Amino acid sequence: MRIDDWFLAAGERGNHHTAIDRRHDGIPWTEGNLAEILVDGTEYFTRLYSTLCATASGDSVDLTGLEGDADQRLAGPGTEVAGLLGDLVQRGVRVHGLVWRSHGASYSEEKNLMFSRAVNKAGGDVLLDNRIRRGGSHHQKMVVVRHAHQPDDDVAFVGGMDLVHGRHDDDRHLGDPQSADLDPDDYGERPGWHDVQVALSGPVVDDVAFTFRERWDDPTPLDTRNPLRWMLHRLSRQPTKRASLAGERVDPPRVGPHAVQVLRTYPARRKAYPFAPKGERSIARAYVKAFGRARRLIYLEDQYLWSFHATRVICEALRREPELLVVIVIPRYPEPNGRISGAASVLGRERVQDALYAAGGDRVAIYDLEREDGTAVYVHSKACIVDDIWVAVGSDNLNRRSWTHDSEISCAILDDTHDEREPRDPAGVGDGARKLARDTRLRLASEHTVGAVHINEMIEPRAWFAALRHSADTLDAWHRDSQRGPRPPGHLRAHVIERVNVAQHGIVHWVHTHVLDPDGRPSRLKRSDTF
Repeated sequence: MRIDDWFLAAGERGNHHTAIDRRHDGIPWTEGNLAEILVDGTEYFTRLYSTLCATASGDSVDLTGLEGDADQRLAGPGTEVAGLLGDLVQRGVRVHGLVWRSHGASYSEEKNLMFSRAVNKAGGDVLLDNRIRRGGSHHQKMVVVRHAHQPDDDVAFVGGMDLVHGRHDDDRHLGDPQSADLDPDDYGERPGWHDVQVALSGPVVDDVAFTFRERWDDPTPLDTRNPLRWMLHRLSRQPTKRASLAGERVDPPRVGPHAVQVLRTYPARRKAYPFAPKGERSIARAYVKAFGRARRLIYLEDQYLWSFHATRVICEALRREPELLVVIVIPRYPEPNGRISGAASVLGRERVQDALYAAGGDRVAIYDLEREDGTAVYVHSKACIVDDIWVAVGSDNLNRRSWTHDSEISCAILDDTHDEREPRDPAGVGDGARKLARDTRLRLASEHTVGAVHINEMIEPRAWFAALRHSADTLDAWHRDSQRGPRPPGHLRAHVIERVNVAQHGIVHWVHTHVLDPDGRPSRLKRSDTF
């Protein structure tokens, strides 16, 4: 197998204005990395806390996020994230951050303001960044920790989790004591939250850091020049001059068996990004390429699943490959869930699910999750596995917004370590199963079935597909039978397709297309409907 059979080759990123690939002799990925998949917030926050505590004077922490809660605890009382970052600054660690300002005077804007203010008061540099396309957001979620004198210990975290309330959950999905702001009628007073992050070590850390650097060094003003914005920046103690970042590694250490390609989304916007004047859609291009090679299985965890544009490539793969199995895990209830916005989300999911079942029939299974008390669990993860080979974890969802309109970051990963368990080559094309991809698929399946099926019984794709379906069918039957007898183990439920009243389709379709799932491509690509 050639790496560029799966990864984007030189030139395929579609954005020659960025130097992310030129930095290592034009090879658009790095090798010699170690990627560790962190499932659910407790695992991620615990690991992040220990990583931050191990920093010393001269080290640096760079972070981006959609949101930040100053008082979010990483590992219990006394580990509030803003206070911890402030303590790092006091002992000589350089802390830089870009947090989305948010639209207008909203709850998110207020808490992001307080988050940046708390860190900046201690001497950090956390900026409210609104250099976005109209109606968009900065959705990248990453933390980069670099050590001045121990580069082998450098770590980057990328995935679906911001440093905010609600994420600190584990595989039981009992929820974060600092609850997420979700509808309690749908998800309870303390919502369960399923998510995925990846911890990266090795040369790829510098690629993630470079993605941060491009945004940090962009000379475009962070926000519109009006009195209210000026006052907000003053209140958050925004630095008047951006600090310089740590230098790039000349020869980053190789620490593991994983090749990693850092992928991004940036929209085409009037005030162009200097590093992506026509935008970048490498996440979309990478998914299209990976789905184009799919033969036996596609596993997706996604927050929305509402864009027909993104789903079309899966439908093409299902029609092309008669043995292909597709499993998707999504939230039971859409967010946002307002009268019109909720209906618009439902319409998107309805059309996508109808298309998938039309293309693949019973080779497609779509599930949602519930915890033991029957309350739905919010699925926020953005993860994908293809043929036990290609793994992607990032901030992006499978929709047009994430593929064209907001800022996003994702990491595609290929493991050099072959998995020797049968089937050794599930796709049958000589690529072989890879350990990280297969272990991740099995670990997520084990969590969702609560260990009712032994991992070794789910290695083969058809057995895995059948085990998940049996788990969901058994729990569904128990609910239909008025919950008689002991509750069967597992979190999986077959996701029921919601339907929007036909009379609402006109306005709901408009809201979905222009508000929920907008198109950030240049006009030329819109006309050709390509990425």
